[in-house]
Amino acid sequence: MSARIIAAIAVLVSAYVHLYEWLSGMRDVHVIGPLFIVNIVAGVVIAALLMIWKHWLAPFLAFGFGATTLGGFAIATTSSGLFGDHEKWQGPYVWAAAAAEAVAIIAGLYCLPRELRSTPAHAVVPSRQGHDASADRLR
Repeated sequence: MSARIIAAIAVLVSAYVHLYEWLSGMRDVHVIGPLFIVNIVAGVVIAALLMIWKHWLAPFLAFGFGATTLGGFAIATTSSGLFGDHEKWQGPYVWAAAAAEAVAIIAGLYCLPRELRSTPAHAVVPSRQGHDASADRLR
């Protein structure tokens, strides 16, 4: 199984957990509820991109998704919380999401150097002075 597939599964697991939590009452939490919807949609889109778009940006998005989602939860567990919401590292869904987000971070980072090397650079070809490039297209 490729690292892209692993990253896609991890992002989808996190999105699923956020959907479950949103349906279980997080939708009523000010600011956090709408952010869960953003997380769900972003997770599905990023997973799809990982599967169909062979570009370095897709694993970068998986890394960013995992890092920001896990980071946001870590901030929510502090004494100041996140937007007034205070969470705890308790429950199977919390740990499933945290593990999935850690896997998304690792798999995204694993893919990045390989993808950056395989993405062709766009060469800038200088035009010949006095040469009409449009004439070449007509030939």
